[in-house]
Amino acid sequence: MIGLSSAAPQGGCSRAGCREAATWRIDWRNPKIHSEDRVKTWLACDEHVEYLRDFLASRSFPVRVEAFEATDAAPAAPLGRDAVPGGEGA
Repeated sequence: MIGLSSAAPQGGCSRAGCREAATWRIDWRNPKIHSEDRVKTWLACDEHVEYLRDFLASRSFPVRVEAFEATDAAPAAPLGRDAVPGGEGA
């Protein structure tokens, strides 16, 4: 199962069972239930970034992928209607 926490990023990969450090930040929202200002964040290691991004993009969720720094605790900017499914950076 994929981690579903919307809490501030802590630095570990969100893929279930993975204990690697995160190197990617995946910001996403489900437009059917989230307003444009409600963005969730998953973190991913290099091995799982494509898997997690593809999981979200296959559901047509707006997705943005950016490099993750352990100091990235601030909420992401809203993902508007113009966000590209599949994201950027990965």
